[in-house]
Amino acid sequence: MKPGLRRLLFWSATVAAGGAVALLCAAGIAVAVIYPKLPDVSELSDYRPKLPLRVFTSDGVLIGEFGEERRQLIPIADMPRSLKDAVVAVEDARFYEHGGVDAKGLLRAVLANLRHGTRQGASTITQQVARNVYLSSERTLTRKIYEALLAFRLEEWLSKDQILEIYLNQIFLGHRAYGFAAASEVYFGKPLKDITLAEAAMLAGVPKAPDANNPLKNPRRARARQLYVLDRMQEVGAITAAQAVEAKKEVLHLRDPSEPKRLHAEYVAETVRQLMYAQYGSSIYTRGLKVTTSLVAADQAAAYKALRRGIMDYERRQPYRGPERFVDLPADPAELDDAVDEALAEHPDNDDVLSAVVLQADAKEVSAVRANGDQLSITGEGLRLAQAGLSQRAAPNVRVRRGAVIRVAKTPKGAWEIVQMPEVEGAFVALDPRDGAIKALVGGFDFGKSKFNHVTQAWRQPGSSFKPFIYSAALEKGFTPGTIVNDAPLFFDRAATGSQPWEPKNYDGTFGGPMSLRHALEQSKNMVTIRVLESIGPRYAQDWIGNFGFERAKHPAYLPMALGAGSVTPMQMAAAYGVFANGGYRVSPWLVTRITDPKGQVLVEAEPPARDESARAIPQRNAFVMSSLLQSVVTNGTGFKAYQALQRRDLYGKTGTTNDSIDTWFAGFQPSRVGIAWIGYDTPRQLGVRGETGGSLSLPIWTGYMQAALQGVPVAELPAPDGVVKVDGEWYYDDYAPGRGITSLGIETGPTPPAEALAAVPVSAMPPPEERNRILDFFR
Repeated sequence: MKPGLRRLLFWSATVAAGGAVALLCAAGIAVAVIYPKLPDVSELSDYRPKLPLRVFTSDGVLIGEFGEERRQLIPIADMPRSLKDAVVAVEDARFYEHGGVDAKGLLRAVLANLRHGTRQGASTITQQVARNVYLSSERTLTRKIYEALLAFRLEEWLSKDQILEIYLNQIFLGHRAYGFAAASEVYFGKPLKDITLAEAAMLAGVPKAPDANNPLKNPRRARARQLYVLDRMQEVGAITAAQAVEAKKEVLHLRDPSEPKRLHAEYVAETVRQLMYAQYGSSIYTRGLKVTTSLVAADQAAAYKALRRGIMDYERRQPYRGPERFVDLPADPAELDDAVDEALAEHPDNDDVLSAVVLQADAKEVSAVRANGDQLSITGEGLRLAQAGLSQRAAPNVRVRRGAVIRVAKTPKGAWEIVQMPEVEGAFVALDPRDGAIKALVGGFDFGKSKFNHVTQAWRQPGSSFKPFIYSAALEKGFTPGTIVNDAPLFFDRAATGSQPWEPKNYDGTFGGPMSLRHALEQSKNMVTIRVLESIGPRYAQDWIGNFGFERAKHPAYLPMALGAGSVTPMQMAAAYGVFANGGYRVSPWLVTRITDPKGQVLVEAEPPARDESARAIPQRNAFVMSSLLQSVVTNGTGFKAYQALQRRDLYGKTGTTNDSIDTWFAGFQPSRVGIAWIGYDTPRQLGVRGETGGSLSLPIWTGYMQAALQGVPVAELPAPDGVVKVDGEWYYDDYAPGRGITSLGIETGPTPPAEALAAVPVSAMPPPEERNRILDFFR
């Protein structure tokens, strides 16, 4: 070797060695300076990530999740073996061998990058935990040094299983899902413990690129990644070749992003969130509290379905308001999809009320396309609602034509029909009258459309559904179901009202003459109820209704109270009818049964309220006789359709329709369940010119719910309590039996002339001037 070449090699080696020594010294200094400043990782031995507030039904169905991150904390011992093997195989095959940083893996990645010009990562699972918990995602040398040093420290303080547990619960997996337990629910709609090997491999492939590899957003890439994971599992010996083949054949059933079978209980979940926030503050979004409610999943599903069906049936009887929007559709098929997507982005599907864009329309057929590309044809009965919009003379804003954004729904026979998003609102609530536990609550047609909870926040006039509380008060004053009262005209002039004359009428405008209280309630006779209230005194009745939980101030002590002129919420009505159902005890609706922390430790356990005589609201015999009257309403009166639909005698209820059909109600119960259905507009207006009533509009919602809720529930006739007797087929208080109670009222006058009717009613029973507009205008 030539001397010059020898010197060059010597100096080159010297420089390289010096550089290496300098690099090692620098690294040592960096470690000496940085290592003491690293965060204390010992806290991870009690790993507590941010966990959302989760709300469940009594039978364990998730109905709400509140927090920045979807996450469940699952101990490593409860993680499926297939998932742990899949993650280790694809993310860090030498995880159980290295000390935090895999030198072999790092060298292999460097060589691969130099050879192929790629950017192959070499972060171990421990390094990923260090980065996800403590560091940012920036790509700098300083961050990589911190990451490596943190990985060494983690390995000092934690076992391999602890590190893997943190990784499996912490990693982001797309769609706001953090950790594999949340991802299993998001992508497969099942608990992590129930996933198959094929599903575990699919999930294990997501961390590499959560947005690009998740099966909902990119099924093709997710499938390719799944196959790679299964191959890696076979290579490292985690599974056999036969297991890999079987897993590759398995057809995976992904959760539909629109979640058509999801249990809709958004109003309940939001109510719980508000209650929890009031109690614990903003920490509820990260503490991982689990709230169990008294809701029953099947009951809630039935209530939601019944209310939506009732509202949509009402909308089918209304005039067509026209398409929601009009867009110009290009003739080029290649551009059509983009135009449809853009048009429907602002008009998403609303559960089973779907949006579509019209491609062609005439009087006999409408062709339309949905956001998913499905084309559908609407003909025959499916065009009935929109018939006016298919006329050549239709106004431009109503005309159904190419480019119109419309709503469609499937009929029971599987055909398509044109529908429209409702403007009317509704509410339904059901509770167990024995303890007040809420079993179902639907606060409106759609939570996304309106978050106003009509069950708890809507103060509406109850109309005739309030009459039973006036009758209940009358029973304590000597009235009986057999008392005869005259259903005859009444008239009040300006001198009595202090304002406009008031001439109340029955709903059908006719008068039936003398009749029993039972028959009057069955047929919801207004004149009879007014005469009864005048007899017992409005002030007494106002005090009496307080026993049921009503607010006295919202029910002024004047005669229009007899017709439900006050204000109630559906929840108040449920509690009030619960008093009749349970034999006379006060009902306090409650929802939260248990609150637990992430480890399952019980923080709050609700006890059903005790039902003893201290909770009595009305005498037991009063509740029994009133239930008998309400049973007659269902078997012989305005609520007969409930009996027709359910074919059982243990049903009790009352229809309610306010003047001009502004609010409609059906309030009723079976001894184990009270249900209240209400329909009306948020800005009160008439519910159609066809005279919608509680019997035609709200009662079908009640029966739709009860058909599901009472399946398998035996008929439960109410036993007669002490203090009542049955004479000639009618129930009486034993001290008000025939000859001792009030036998008749207002009969001697016959069809009362206006002047006589006015003279029969004291001025004090009418509202003062400040009340007249609110009450008399409503009942004119």
